[in-house]
Amino acid sequence: MCKKYLPRYLGKSSIKCEFVLADGPRSSYNLTREAESGVTFIMDAFDVIIVGAGLAGINAAYRLQCALPHFSYAILEARDDIGGTWDLFRYPGIRSDSDLYTFGFAWQPWDQGTTLGEGSAILNYLKKSAEKYGIDKHVHCERRLQTASWSTPEQMWTLTVENTRTHTELQYHARFVMLCTGYYNYHQALQAVIPGIENFQGQVVHPQFWPENLDYADKQVVVIGSGATAVTLLPKLAEKAARTTMVQRSPSYILSIPNGGKKPSWIVRLLPKTWAHPYTRLSFLIWSRFIWLFCQAFPDLARKRLRKGLEKELPPHIGYDPHFNPRYNPWDQRVCLTPNAALFRSLRSGKADIRTGTIESVVPNGVILANAPTDTIAADIIITATGLKLQIGGGARILVDGEHVSPAEKHLWHGALIQDVPNAALVIGYTNISWTLGVDAAALLTCRVLRHMEQRGILSATPRLEKGVPLTPTRLFNLSSTYVTVAERELPRAAAQAPWRPRTNYLSDYWFIKLGRIEKGLQFVFAREKAEVGRKLLGG
Repeated sequence: MCKKYLPRYLGKSSIKCEFVLADGPRSSYNLTREAESGVTFIMDAFDVIIVGAGLAGINAAYRLQCALPHFSYAILEARDDIGGTWDLFRYPGIRSDSDLYTFGFAWQPWDQGTTLGEGSAILNYLKKSAEKYGIDKHVHCERRLQTASWSTPEQMWTLTVENTRTHTELQYHARFVMLCTGYYNYHQALQAVIPGIENFQGQVVHPQFWPENLDYADKQVVVIGSGATAVTLLPKLAEKAARTTMVQRSPSYILSIPNGGKKPSWIVRLLPKTWAHPYTRLSFLIWSRFIWLFCQAFPDLARKRLRKGLEKELPPHIGYDPHFNPRYNPWDQRVCLTPNAALFRSLRSGKADIRTGTIESVVPNGVILANAPTDTIAADIIITATGLKLQIGGGARILVDGEHVSPAEKHLWHGALIQDVPNAALVIGYTNISWTLGVDAAALLTCRVLRHMEQRGILSATPRLEKGVPLTPTRLFNLSSTYVTVAERELPRAAAQAPWRPRTNYLSDYWFIKLGRIEKGLQFVFAREKAEVGRKLLGG
């Protein structure tokens, strides 16, 4: 699926390399030996470079080639294949935690007949979508962005990129950069403090780095955590393990939804196929938005409604309190979904259990909770499903005219462009509804900015704060989950005032993308201004 590009070396004095497919003719030049001598390979320049070939990067590429088909672009992907999250995570039962009608692409219908999708099905969907629209031909795999450096005199980005296979250094050039790397660190998980974990004599596993041949059949398994990953793992592990116990410090809201085996509504069956997908997607979008607004406006009613549905599913020996009675209101953290009541069915089977309390200590053969000090929860394997370590931009360094820029010290213009950084978009999604809706809004907005720049002869657009205008700080991600709160200081800033508000509503964002005034908060450099700067630099 992923076309692998190698630079064709044209001589030490040359500053240009050509692209050559990895399965095509290659230069006989030894890349490894030349890398040791300090040579950097220079790749061609592009109008736009997209960093990341996951869901956000593939969607951004589609939007770009539709809006500006004459633009050249490349997608840099650090891994050896496309797919992002869905290529990385391999733990049992991995699936989406949002409906695929909104989590999938607006331009490529999800046609698996299920509301939630398994990880392998989603990965296959991403690859087929990229192949269908020729996006895979633009992907340069094994290319990890190290540094992105903007030059004002040249009005150009220089990207220093590592070839992760040969460990050689490459340089790419682009007029505009879109960072579609997601929101977490691919190489390091969130390190939770678990007392005594070093004493455990069994195997400790984090879902992000699931061992390929982990044998948990007939084993005692403890899953530490209460979020979407733990809720997904518990029923799947219980199918083979002797017993699987979910240990949580505090519970999450869990909602069972039907997944597959249901005929489409009569409206969908009557609509033409080209209308059925947009209708289904819009209905899920509106319904998700309504539920979120209802939970925000009437948290007590929402809590009662969730409790009523959940108590019907619980076995007699497991009570709602304390195991399913969160301390926070619905949607202060994400509501976890379990397809076809899978989690509750595993609890009723007797092969799974749930325990709530603070971990007093991990002992060689299990886990002890502070509220049950004489009871050891037996474990052969401990799985730490305690969250992700947030990271913006894949950890790459950003320089503007040689000065380091930290995104955590900058605001996001309409949740997309980085303050004081020319021609750079940070493509992130929503946290209160489907992530994909948010990355699609960011991509559409970026494409509108690019069209505006082209039509008016603009070389660069830089978000700037208006001097003397006070801003009221607000949160970029409106969740109180631990993995969000511990990393908040590393996230870009947001404010209550436009154009620095965080994006939370696809419908209002879409209206702004189509009809809003995008000039506010942006500083432009026109082509004629660059010519004047050039003359000054040359002493003219």
